[in-house]
Amino acid sequence: MRTVLICHEGDDFDRAGLAAWLASFSELAGVVVLAETPAQMRARVRREIRRVGWLRFLDVVAMRLYQRVALARRDRAWTAAALTRMRERYGEPPAVPQLVAADVNDEAVAAFLRHTAPDIVLARCKQLLKKRQIAIPRIGCFVLHPGICPEYRNAHGCFWALSQRDLERVGMTLLKVDAGVDTGPVYGYYSYPFDERRESHVVIQYRVVLENLDRLAQRFSDIFEGTASVVDTRDRPSGSWGQPWLSRYLRWQRAAKAAGP
Repeated sequence: MRTVLICHEGDDFDRAGLAAWLASFSELAGVVVLAETPAQMRARVRREIRRVGWLRFLDVVAMRLYQRVALARRDRAWTAAALTRMRERYGEPPAVPQLVAADVNDEAVAAFLRHTAPDIVLARCKQLLKKRQIAIPRIGCFVLHPGICPEYRNAHGCFWALSQRDLERVGMTLLKVDAGVDTGPVYGYYSYPFDERRESHVVIQYRVVLENLDRLAQRFSDIFEGTASVVDTRDRPSGSWGQPWLSRYLRWQRAAKAAGP
C-alpha cells in the first residue's frame, strides 16, 4: 500500500508523528506540506464572517484569544508529550519526497501525486480538495475528521458535540473524501474515555487519533484489501459547524463541572 500524507506546516503531530505512523504499515511515498499565505488566512476569516455574521464572529475572536492566553501552553505541552510517544514507537519519519505548496489544489500538487502514485492519500488539512485531486490516488483520499459525521461535519466537531452535551458523539470519523464537505463514505468511528473537565477540545481531537492508531492502521489495510465495509448514515441528521465560540465554551465548562467528576 503506497500512501501520501498532506499536512500543514508547523503541525509536528502530523508532519513527524503521523508520517512515521503511516510508514510503519505502508510505503510512505511522499508528503505534501501546506504553507498557507496571509491572503488564504484572510479568505478563511471572510468565509467565517459570512457564515455567522460580525457579532458572532467577535465570539469566535474572543475564543481564539482565550485559547491563546489560557489553554495554549497546556495544549502545546500535551502535543510535545504525544509526539515523544509516537517517536518512541515509530521512530523518525523516513526521508521521502516532499512538496511545499500554499494550495492543496495547485497543479504542482496534482503533478506530485501523479508522480508518487499513491493508493491512498491521508489529507490532514483545512483546505477542501477539488475533484481533480481527489481522483488521482488509486483508492481515494481519506480524512480523520474531528467529529462524528454526518451530525458534526466541517470544523471542530468535537468542540460542538461537547458544547451540545452530545457526549456519545465526541470522536472522530474516518471517511473518504468526495466533492462535499465531510459527506463521503464513512469507514469507521473512533473515540476514547476523554476527560472533558481536564482536556481541552484541541487535546481531545488530537488524542482521539493518538489512542486509535492501531485500529486505524488495520482499517486502512482493510480498505486497501477491499474488505472494509461502509457505515450506513442514511436518515441521520446532518450538521455543518464552524469555529468555536467563547460563549459556547463557557456554557460547556459550566455543564461539565455540574456533571461532576
